[in-house]
Amino acid sequence: MSPAPRSEPAQSSGAALELLVHGVGGTTPQEMLGDPRTTRITGDATAAVHRRTEDVGAERHPERHRDGPIAEAYCWSNLTSGNGSRALWLLLLPFMVVNLAHWMRPTARGRIRTVRLYGLLVRLVALSLTVLLTAAACEVALDLVAWQCAGTPECAAQRSWLGFLSTRQDGWFAQPGRRLAVAALVPAALVGLLWYLSHRTWSAYEAQRPLTWDEPDGAATEPVTDAAAPSGAPLVRPALGRPGFWYGRRLVARLRAAHTAAGFLTVAAAVGGAAARYDRTSGSPVPDGIGILFEVGLVLCALVVVAVVCRRGRGERRLDHRLDRAVITFLPGAALALLLCAVAYAGWSRPGWASSGALPGEVAFRALALGQGLLVVALAAVALILYRSAPEPRTTLRGLGGPTVAMLACALGGVMTGGIAQRVADWLDGPGTPGMGADADIVGPPVLLSWQASVIPVLLLLLLPPVIWLMVRTVRRARRLGPAVEAEYEEKHPEPGRTRRIARTRATAALTDSAPGILGLLSAATLLLGAGAVTGSWLTGEVPGLAMDGTGPLVESLAETAQSTGSWLTGFGVILFVTFGRRAYRDVSARRTIGILWDVGTFWPRAAHPFAPPCYAERAVPDLSSRMCAWTGRTRGRLVISGHSQGSVLAAAAVWQLPDPVRHRVALLTYGSPIERLYGRWFPAYFGRVPLEGLQRSVHCWRNLWRATDPIGGPVRIDESEGHEVDRGPLKDPLVYGRTAEYPLPEPILGHSDYQADPVFAAERAVLLERLGPVVPQQAGAEAEDRGGAAQGSAGRSSG
Repeated sequence: MSPAPRSEPAQSSGAALELLVHGVGGTTPQEMLGDPRTTRITGDATAAVHRRTEDVGAERHPERHRDGPIAEAYCWSNLTSGNGSRALWLLLLPFMVVNLAHWMRPTARGRIRTVRLYGLLVRLVALSLTVLLTAAACEVALDLVAWQCAGTPECAAQRSWLGFLSTRQDGWFAQPGRRLAVAALVPAALVGLLWYLSHRTWSAYEAQRPLTWDEPDGAATEPVTDAAAPSGAPLVRPALGRPGFWYGRRLVARLRAAHTAAGFLTVAAAVGGAAARYDRTSGSPVPDGIGILFEVGLVLCALVVVAVVCRRGRGERRLDHRLDRAVITFLPGAALALLLCAVAYAGWSRPGWASSGALPGEVAFRALALGQGLLVVALAAVALILYRSAPEPRTTLRGLGGPTVAMLACALGGVMTGGIAQRVADWLDGPGTPGMGADADIVGPPVLLSWQASVIPVLLLLLLPPVIWLMVRTVRRARRLGPAVEAEYEEKHPEPGRTRRIARTRATAALTDSAPGILGLLSAATLLLGAGAVTGSWLTGEVPGLAMDGTGPLVESLAETAQSTGSWLTGFGVILFVTFGRRAYRDVSARRTIGILWDVGTFWPRAAHPFAPPCYAERAVPDLSSRMCAWTGRTRGRLVISGHSQGSVLAAAAVWQLPDPVRHRVALLTYGSPIERLYGRWFPAYFGRVPLEGLQRSVHCWRNLWRATDPIGGPVRIDESEGHEVDRGPLKDPLVYGRTAEYPLPEPILGHSDYQADPVFAAERAVLLERLGPVVPQQAGAEAEDRGGAAQGSAGRSSG
């Protein structure tokens, strides 16, 4: 690796700025700046830059800040948290997880077609999840409510709100097709709501244009020579540094149109398909040619949807201003028109039509489960090919992180949809158990959903041994760390309790590195058990409790126990998930527990699924990069961007977006950073060794602080043999072992928080500022400040 840029010695104090970026859970600007009086410099109520009130306009008098830099705080917590109603986003967790799989592809060299195939397979898995969600809504509204319960006098008699649809009333809506037409409003409204949320959140979160500079043609992830680099050293323009990475408007709009159309087509197939089957098999007064024509139109529109999804994915070299007007406008409209035709067709009078049994949704759910399994297997094969082309030892599961996460997304989708269907069926049937015999009022949901619920207890039992093994290993590791902790602090009179707490914290923090193995086992077990569930439902055609009749008392009891336990676990899991998610959005402490996972998921743009929760980084990264360009262009001063936890990832992404001249005048300070420990391992194509080494060479200087007690942050692990040292750690935590004259009370174990409390933090920040040095005489900053807002706008534009 070529040597890093050498810093010039400081000639005068100059204007210096520290731009602070907080991490998961967020904090107030008052807490970040250590002052109750703060002023918003730029931004709005969602995300803004704040300063101490006394520091407003401090660029005019840099001599007043000789002891340290001017501090600014960028607060972005409102992009990911808010009132409790936003916990409803957690219901879209499968969409967010499958979107993550798109970004988890391994690093590849010269395999453009294979990379595109990887993205295509992920987009197809994402499309299947939209169909699955809509099919589950159809199962509840059309099959369980309108077809089964409303068509069964015993069930409808207990539900007064079903009176106008009940066959007992013998009214206009008593015919099955008309009941289905009315019930179709529920899944159609759900699809419309998803379209609205995706369109609205794009405008609120992601329609922030990054800096308007263009990348030269042919520039990608290959090395390019930069004159500003020492000795013409090759720099890497990674994907996160491309101008259009945080502005993928065209792809999101195209996918939103395709997924909306797929949802409407799923509802149309459920409504019109039932009527078409009746017309073909009975003496219906409706010509069966109408049903055939409808089904042909349905298939053709579905093929167009798949073709749109299969088109080329993201283009990141330019800001993506264009839109595929024809696709965006006509595809959802055509699907909605087909749905209206299906409603009219099903509402045609068929006096002899009566609902019995269940709608034939078994085949649809079975095909979805089988298709998802095949797509995940194909994705795993492609990921292995990519990994072998450029293997990186730190890559999670040898490149299989993406397929693993895609499988978990499918499992989450199945659990959530199956759990809702199971609970609604139990509620409608009262004391009976749907699917378990003649004593039930309704048939219940498809058999496959019961089989999938039954494998959940088995899956939990399979995960129990590795979890116990991890716990035992952690306890043993803590015991082994005890002597090392006492030797590190050179304590003459160690306290066993204090030693155990420090050692236990370090051992527990190391569990983060074991997560990939657990997730890999979970994904593999889910795939195998899911295949077993499909096979069992296909061969028997009955729920597990009935399918195992005659196999022996033990097997029968185990099957019934697994079925009932799994059914309750799915329903209870959905309720518990939403409840805990609501609490996490309202309670900071609970949010920090799961916040890192949620913030990782919503950091990435919606490249695979348009209905995933919005990407906050498409607002935060342009905010930060624009602020850095504007300040350096106006003052020509020194700038340290200081990021904690997830804020360090935002800081790195913003630095990558800077033009090369600006980036060479910026220092990067990260602490408690998951940039390599989490992002580098799970997203190697974007945060792997090559991009991080390119970042280290392109910025003026970079320092990363980490602790062994931190379960999230860690070293960046890049080659530092020929350049400035990047990693500094592990820092001592706690600062002192026992009571001293300087620390008369016991110091806490800080773990992932309060890195600024360590004296090393201020020392390393001072070193970075010293390496930067002033670029021009300090009076240039005062002149620019006197020119006011016009200078700021001009600097922002020119630096773009």
